[in-house]
Amino acid sequence: MGLKEYKPTSPGRRDTVADDYKDLTTSKPEKSLLAPVKKKGGRNNRGRVTVRHRGGGHKRRYRIIDFKRDKAGIATVKSIEYDPNRTARIALVLFEDGTKRYIVAPDNVAVGDVVQSGGSVPVTPGNSRPLGTLPTGTLVHNIESTPGKVAR
Repeated sequence: MGLKEYKPTSPGRRDTVADDYKDLTTSKPEKSLLAPVKKKGGRNNRGRVTVRHRGGGHKRRYRIIDFKRDKAGIATVKSIEYDPNRTARIALVLFEDGTKRYIVAPDNVAVGDVVQSGGSVPVTPGNSRPLGTLPTGTLVHNIESTPGKVAR
């Protein structure tokens, strides 16, 4: 994830840093992994405004993310995409049997990389394995806070 630094053309622009989005692929999102998001706009179940100054914004669709990573096997990263519902990037992975899933994309994972899930997979970025089987000092991401629950 690259960063873009702005020139101080005004006091408000000084020290501003933003994402440059160069690490994303330009492909469309996978249709089978999209779900609609209904806007609330500060309304309750009766349609009355209960929270003021809410509403508007760009239309978004929810990307169904595989937080459990319970499908064992080898998958190839097909694309790194932007997700409007979270600050992390997501990766579209294609398993050998043709199944497609979105996962939270870790750093140092690029298109074409191979990621695996299971108990005895190698310790490389993008692979998923139980916490108890990791060697001491291994960098981790997307860890579940309570065993049995999904990672957050």
